[in-house]
Amino acid sequence: MSDFSHDKKPKRPSNETAGDDPWAKWRQPEAPAAAPQVVKPATVEAPVKLEARAEVKPESKSEAPPVVEIRERPLGTLSPRKVAPPPAREAAKKPYKKPSTAAWTRPAPPASPWAKAAAAAPARAATAKPIEPREDRPTPDGVRLSKVMSERAMCSRREADLWIERGWVFVDGERISELGSRIKPDADITISKEAKYDQAKQVTILLNKPVGYVSSQPEPGCTPAVTLITAESQVKQPGTPEFKPWMLRGLAPAGRLDIDSTGLLVLTQDGRVAKKLIGEDSEAEKEYLVRVSGEMIKGGLRLLQFGLELDGKPLKQAWVKQLNEDQLHFILREGKKRQIRRMCEMVGLTVIGLKRVRIGKVKLGDLAIGQWRFLRPDESF
Repeated sequence: MSDFSHDKKPKRPSNETAGDDPWAKWRQPEAPAAAPQVVKPATVEAPVKLEARAEVKPESKSEAPPVVEIRERPLGTLSPRKVAPPPAREAAKKPYKKPSTAAWTRPAPPASPWAKAAAAAPARAATAKPIEPREDRPTPDGVRLSKVMSERAMCSRREADLWIERGWVFVDGERISELGSRIKPDADITISKEAKYDQAKQVTILLNKPVGYVSSQPEPGCTPAVTLITAESQVKQPGTPEFKPWMLRGLAPAGRLDIDSTGLLVLTQDGRVAKKLIGEDSEAEKEYLVRVSGEMIKGGLRLLQFGLELDGKPLKQAWVKQLNEDQLHFILREGKKRQIRRMCEMVGLTVIGLKRVRIGKVKLGDLAIGQWRFLRPDESF
């Protein structure tokens, strides 16, 4: 045995006082000490897993049982935990204060240096010469073809443009198919058979409009008179076509009739009829029976016939006759808005009933209220 064998053997700790025992801090105390309070952080960034780790102590003379120590091991990163700072407190919102209207006003622009000179300049409108066309810029010759056709009562301008586009119009024997073409005012204009057939399909309807229906575009809460044109309300006559729904397409009133008036209302697809009744140079007469109340001023009947103005313009001469104390007979050659009612108010009367019985040469006849019929081929306005 070597002399150094004693160095290889572990030295047993001497059973001396606890202060000299190197394993004293791992030994189980005789009396359980108060468990230390563990202060957990305010926020935990990663979950914590509790793991029981048992450490086996080397055998000692007292054969004390092994001490089981519970340690907390964080999962994930091993970096030290940082406590998140408390969220910043939002600043109190200031109440909305409406800016004053003075801030919206735009400052007045500075005075123009030319304003004074312009005010002092004499008026030149009276002495100004008309602008003459330049020689290198020729003016268009002739008149638009559609305008000439409308003035000759061949059709409306809308129909003329449609026929020209389809090649149904001939000027001096030459086919015209370009919109906006200009011709001489005295040129010879003819239309093809297709145009005549298309025009023959256009219908004109005579309706006895009741009170409560508007003749033109309906206002909110009002019903247009065209809704009365149905197969059930038609009065059939010999030589007139049978009603078809396509006949309502493009059907428009040729003239107005107030919502609180009744009588003859003309609706047509034919531009020639519309131009004859409501054109600027129309001379078609319109006959009315008017029921009134009140007392007419002295000389009022003569004023109704001629001498009144509406909207600053003198009215055309009218034929007015008093049938009895509460009924008048009117024949007008114009149709301003609510013309008869406004005329009667000027002479102290109030209209309580108005019925139109004739337009041009076409009479209402015995057509009942709410019924309608086609314009016959032997009739014209």
